[in-house]
Amino acid sequence: MTPKPAAVRATVYGYPRQGENRELKKAVEGYWKGRVDADALRETAAGLRRSNWRQLTEAGLHEVPTGDFSYYDHVLDTTVMVGAVPARHGAAVEADALDGYFAMARGTQDTAPLEMTKWFDTNYHYLVPELGPDTVFAADSRKQVAELKEALALGHCARPVLVGPVTYLLLAKPAPGVAQDFEPLTLLDRLLPVYAEVLADLRAAGAEWVQLDEPALVQDRTPIELDAAARTYRELGGAADRPKLLVASYFGRLGDALGVLAKTPVDGLALDFTASGAAHLEDLAAVGGLPGKRLVAGVVNGRNIWINDYQKSLATLGTLLGLADQVDVAASCSLLHVPLDAAAERGIDPEVARWLAFARQKTAEIGVLARGLAQGTGAIAAELAANRADLASRSGSTLTRDPAVRARAAAVTDADGQRSQPYAVRAVAQRAQLGLPLLPTTTIGSFPQTSELRVARADLRAGRIDAAGYEERIKDEIREVLAFQEKTGLDVLVHGEPERNDMVQYFAEQLTGCLATQHGWVQSYGTRYVRPPILAGDISRPQPMTVRWTTYAQAQTPKPVKGMLTGPVTMLAWSFVRDDQPLGDTARQMALALRDEVNDLEAAGTSVIQVDEPALRETLPLRAAEHAAYLAWATESFRLATGGVRPDTQVHTHMCYAEFGDIVRAIDDLDADVISLEAARSHMQVADELAEHGYPREAGPGVWDIHSPRVPGTGEAAALLRKGLEAIPAERLWVNPDCGLKTRGWPETRASLENLVAAAREVRAELASERS
Repeated sequence: MTPKPAAVRATVYGYPRQGENRELKKAVEGYWKGRVDADALRETAAGLRRSNWRQLTEAGLHEVPTGDFSYYDHVLDTTVMVGAVPARHGAAVEADALDGYFAMARGTQDTAPLEMTKWFDTNYHYLVPELGPDTVFAADSRKQVAELKEALALGHCARPVLVGPVTYLLLAKPAPGVAQDFEPLTLLDRLLPVYAEVLADLRAAGAEWVQLDEPALVQDRTPIELDAAARTYRELGGAADRPKLLVASYFGRLGDALGVLAKTPVDGLALDFTASGAAHLEDLAAVGGLPGKRLVAGVVNGRNIWINDYQKSLATLGTLLGLADQVDVAASCSLLHVPLDAAAERGIDPEVARWLAFARQKTAEIGVLARGLAQGTGAIAAELAANRADLASRSGSTLTRDPAVRARAAAVTDADGQRSQPYAVRAVAQRAQLGLPLLPTTTIGSFPQTSELRVARADLRAGRIDAAGYEERIKDEIREVLAFQEKTGLDVLVHGEPERNDMVQYFAEQLTGCLATQHGWVQSYGTRYVRPPILAGDISRPQPMTVRWTTYAQAQTPKPVKGMLTGPVTMLAWSFVRDDQPLGDTARQMALALRDEVNDLEAAGTSVIQVDEPALRETLPLRAAEHAAYLAWATESFRLATGGVRPDTQVHTHMCYAEFGDIVRAIDDLDADVISLEAARSHMQVADELAEHGYPREAGPGVWDIHSPRVPGTGEAAALLRKGLEAIPAERLWVNPDCGLKTRGWPETRASLENLVAAAREVRAELASERS
């Protein structure tokens, strides 16, 4: 490869926020509980930023991001930056900016938080901006300027990163009380001067470049939306007092938006070449390249944990050299979506460890590729040889292939994914079997994971208690959870999942082909971090995973106890999935493993089995043209997992914190008997969407937002329930929270569930009175 004469820069768009030991989570939660004061929280955050920038520089990156760090969510930070604080939170923000910020994220007892939903097709959640025709924007660049100055004072070349104005408006929703057909994008002309002011402030503070993230432009966009993007960057790019502008997209192909942005006076574009590299190359050639502009090429996958193929990436970079004035090297998106450091993992097979790259390893890969692009492949000969050996190790490993699993998957027929009777027949059999009242009450599955449970788990790992002692503690917890549910009056109970560390990891630890990490934490939302398993090989279930604890719980009560499983699509979406075969093939393997568990639960006497699929919507491809193929294998895998049970066994599923309207048909295709969905923060929107589709089965739109510490009153829950009844007949309506209760404390859980049951009884009485 001919070396590029101009300087090549290595960079990233963002970095994990939590720290090596989740210091940010501990500091923020300590602040909420009053154990950490504001100054200590700010100092912890500043220390993490310093550490991140140092690590990036030491890895050979020439330009570090600022502004990507957040106490809770970067979209919420943008809401603060543009002054779009909802009126109900205005007084709190005015009284104390930090407490007001957290009130918007979590709510208070008297004030609901912002709605939360998935960030495109990832498992990260953002706080949805609430806008209306009366919204007045005002610039507040203090956070962005302060963090830039921190980095510059430490001697770093720094580039502030902001959510772009078009994406911000496209992610927003009409505020409560605003007509639902209001289009936030109509506020663009009000918003752009605010962005221009922030950009000017950053320029004055020393920013040479500012990155504006526009991932919404990789989705299908109307001519009006594309015109808005063109106007935005003509106006911002044409401003006199501004830094150089880098517009970044990721998670897919820009398509028509590439030509739109290329014609604007911005100074550079950042593109994802891992999600659609060949298409982006074709598109760049079609628009005549980016003459006079900087191209930041995302050739290292920022969303998965497999090592980069250096030769493939260098080939892509070499092709790009003739298509832009300057080509720099980056990850495909923020490294927020991967764990911090694979070197911290001591329990993974050394052969597999060679195949892994977490955030620190990815930054090293970016540095190597930048050197190779700038100086030629001879400068990285040793790294290229090691990379080839590691890739060959993975492709030839027996750890990745199980002939028996592949033969079973190949033998699946359409009949395997079909229940033996249609829903109308099943519903009669299930009602006779279960004997539930009108508006039956239940929870989603998990109950609070108390500090005592976490201590017991740690004691078991450390050898301070033996397995028998640990199991007695689990039995005690199950009995307590069941007793509370019976006393409260819930109709379908759960065992509370005290034995489970995480709804995905727990199963991955018991399936072949799956690896669990010890330190592989990834932010899901706020202070909620998960450790996604790694799906490295073919999947099977050696032995039952949940039957023992479910049957133990059922033996303690005459009421039905749900068996609780995580569905095949969610197991994939919330894991780092293998990239050496189609996702649909991996989903089928996972479905067959779960089918064995479902059938064993039924054989053990479990009459209600819930197979959660909260990730069905979030994994939906960002382009409509790809939806049908994805939904075909996604719904097939659910039916394959659940299709082998009797008609009188009631199959539930659960989904939360996503936009469901565009997959209602797929929800129908799952053929679950009952679905529970997040609905409290979105004001029962999903109930209306189900009704509009003519959804024929039972549904439980949530009446308690469990991602907020506030306790909804009986009247509030009853009002939501009545709204649900406007869309779903009482004979098919369930009453439940939005999601599992693992992250909640016991005091709020007790009060909220008591209110939920009281609301169901109140509305039942109203219905009985109306029908008498």
